[in-house]
Amino acid sequence: MIRISEIKLPLGRDEKELYQKAARMLSIPAAQITELRIFKKSLDARKKDNIHFVYVVDVSVPNEKKLLAQHKNKQFSLTPDLAYHFPEGICKIKKRPVVVGFGPAGMFAALLLAQMGLSPIVLERGGDVDSRKQAVARFWSEGILDTENNVQFGEGGAGTFSDGKLTTRIKDKRCRKVLEELVAAGAPKDILYESKPHIGTDLLRDVVKEIRKKIIALGGEVRFFSKATDIRIEHGQIQAVEINAKQWIETNDVILALGHSARDTFAMLHENQIALEPKPFAVGVRVEHPQEMINTAQYGMAADRLAPADYRLTYTTQAGRGVYTFCMCPGGFVVAAASEEGRLAVNGMSEHARAGANANSALLVQVFPEDFGDVHPLAGVVFQRDLEEKAFRAGGRTYAAPIQSVGSFLGKGENTLGAVVPTYQPKTVFANLHHIFPPFITESLMEAIPAMGKRLKGFDREDAILTAVESRSSSPVRILRSLTGESISLAGLYPVGEGAGYAGGIVSAAVDGVAAAEHIFTKYAQKSYDNAD
Repeated sequence: MIRISEIKLPLGRDEKELYQKAARMLSIPAAQITELRIFKKSLDARKKDNIHFVYVVDVSVPNEKKLLAQHKNKQFSLTPDLAYHFPEGICKIKKRPVVVGFGPAGMFAALLLAQMGLSPIVLERGGDVDSRKQAVARFWSEGILDTENNVQFGEGGAGTFSDGKLTTRIKDKRCRKVLEELVAAGAPKDILYESKPHIGTDLLRDVVKEIRKKIIALGGEVRFFSKATDIRIEHGQIQAVEINAKQWIETNDVILALGHSARDTFAMLHENQIALEPKPFAVGVRVEHPQEMINTAQYGMAADRLAPADYRLTYTTQAGRGVYTFCMCPGGFVVAAASEEGRLAVNGMSEHARAGANANSALLVQVFPEDFGDVHPLAGVVFQRDLEEKAFRAGGRTYAAPIQSVGSFLGKGENTLGAVVPTYQPKTVFANLHHIFPPFITESLMEAIPAMGKRLKGFDREDAILTAVESRSSSPVRILRSLTGESISLAGLYPVGEGAGYAGGIVSAAVDGVAAAEHIFTKYAQKSYDNAD
C-alpha cells in the first residue's frame, strides 16, 4: 500500500471524498484505488476561521512501486509493516509465570504470555469489573470505602475509572498491537486512527472484561481479591509469591504490574531489599469549567459542529517549577479516588459520549525528591499521604471533597458557587486550599492560573472550581530494573507500568507489559526445557 499524508477535508465533508483526493494526488482515476484505510485523523483548529481535519491514509493501487517512483513527493511512501510479530522460537517453561496486577501493564503482559502459550497466573488485589463497579458506586453515593476494591484497585486498574484516554508520546510498534487488541475486545474502531483516541469509562469496563476472557481461553488464570503480600527469594532468584498472607505460588518469573497506589506493596518490596528510588511526580487539584466555554474557546463558531473540546496547558513559574494540566476530561466528572481510610484523593472521568456539562482537568505542580524532606525511597508516599490526610480533614472526615472557587483561591472573591456546579460525589465542602498544600504548591498555582487564562480564554474565570487533592497522577517510586527488564536486585522480577515508574498512561503501560512478556519468552526460548530454571 501507499501512504499519503496531509490530506485535508473541511468540516462536514464525507470521508468518501478521500478517495477522490488521494486519486488526484497520485494522478490516477479513483476507480484504481481498490482499498483506502485511514491511518491517522487529526483536527487542525489553529485558525478559528479555517478549522479542518487532516488525514494520513493508506491506499492499494496497481503498480505501487512504479507509481511511487513517478511521484517523488514527501507526502507519499510505502506503508510500513504494522503487524505485530511474536518473538521467534519454541518456549517451554517449568513454572508458570505470575503477573501481579491487572491494570493495563498486567493485562497486556498476561495476554501476550497467554498468546505465546505460557499460561500465566494473574493476581489482582481488587475485584472483577462488575463487583468493582458496585463498590465504587457505593463509595460515590454513600462515602463507604472498600480499601481493596475501588477506583485504584481491581480489574483494569485505575484507567478503568477514567476517560480511557489512549494518547501516548512513545514511538513503539507495540502500540498498534495494544490498540488492535482493544478493538478486538469491543473498543471503537476509530481508536486505531484518531489522533486523540479515547474509549470512555462506560465502554472500557466491557473491554477489559473481554480481554480477561481471552486470557483465560488461551490457558491463563485470573484470580481476583488476591494480593501479593510477600515474595520468597533464594540465591538472588525469585522462587514464590505469597497471596493474602496465606498461600504461596511457586514461580521463577513475576511481572510486577503494580498501580501507582500500591503503597503497601512498595513497602513489602523495600523490606525484601528490592532496589527502589523516589522519583519526581506532581500534585495539585482538579479544575472544572463549563464544557461549552471550553468548546467556544477552542473552536469559536465551529464549536457546535465538533466533539467536546479538550486542552493542554503548561507553564513554568519564575522559580522554575513546572505547572501543567493533565488527564483532561471533556464533558466529564471529578470522582472520589481514595484507596486508604482517612485519606482523600480525586481523579477525573468521562464516558464515551463526553456529554457532561463540565470539563475537568488535573492542574498539577511538579514535585521533586528534594521537596519530600527525606531521602527514604518511600518519602514520596509519605508526602502524598500527608496531603490526602489534610484534604480528608478539610472535607469533614467524611470523604466530602474540599473545594474552592478560583476567585477565592486567587484572593479576588468569595468562596461561593457561580455557574460552575462541582460534579464530585458524594459531596463537597467549601475550604481554603491554601491550608492543605505547602506554599510552593499554592504559589505555583496562583502564578500559573492567570497565565493559563491568557492562553485559554476563561480558564481563570472566578467561578471555576478547584477540588483537592489530585495526588495520584503518577507513581512516587521507581523500581530499578536492568536493560532486560528485570529488577537489578532480583532475577526473575520484572517491574512494569505506571506503578513501577516506567509509564505514563494506558498505552505506554500496556506496551511495557508486552515488552516484559517478550523478555520472559526470549529468556526460555534460548534454553532447552531440561536446563530451564
